[in-house]
Amino acid sequence: MGYPGKSRKMYARPRTPWQAERIAGEVEVVKAYGLRNKRELWKAQAVLKKYRQASRKLLAAVSLGEEPPQAQAILNRLKKLGMLKEEGDLDSILSMKVNDVLERRLQTQVYRQGLANSLKQARQFIVHGHIQVSGRRVDVPGYLVPRGEEMSIDYYMGSPMASEGHPERASRTPRVEG
Repeated sequence: MGYPGKSRKMYARPRTPWQAERIAGEVEVVKAYGLRNKRELWKAQAVLKKYRQASRKLLAAVSLGEEPPQAQAILNRLKKLGMLKEEGDLDSILSMKVNDVLERRLQTQVYRQGLANSLKQARQFIVHGHIQVSGRRVDVPGYLVPRGEEMSIDYYMGSPMASEGHPERASRTPRVEG
């Protein structure tokens, strides 16, 4: 038994570190979502991998004739987070991409809702404590925003950003994915 205060790694590095094609793809995703480094991308990939592995195991159990209770729990969790459509099933979990996870991050949601002018600025607002979700200040850019809390993202009331005339405040026009 280890020290309980020591946290574990939440990601896995690529097995082959020097693949130009993979590295170029990772750099594009890091730039597109304003991530700090590739480690954040690897964390999103680890989250996706966990759900896909569970889905494969549950699909195997279903093919044997069993109906495991975890299947509905995983589907409900992904639907609540907004990573899966309401009509999604275990097969649709296998077709999910890492972009589905990255779109649900608070940093991306703040930018998409027009609270910040860029993804980097959205990250800065979150880390500096200028953003709240459902009345609670959240300072973790990687926080996965549930679909129900999506419309309750706003500037934190105790922050100077909450005043309408703040010069860094964005014009509040939602951004379209593209």
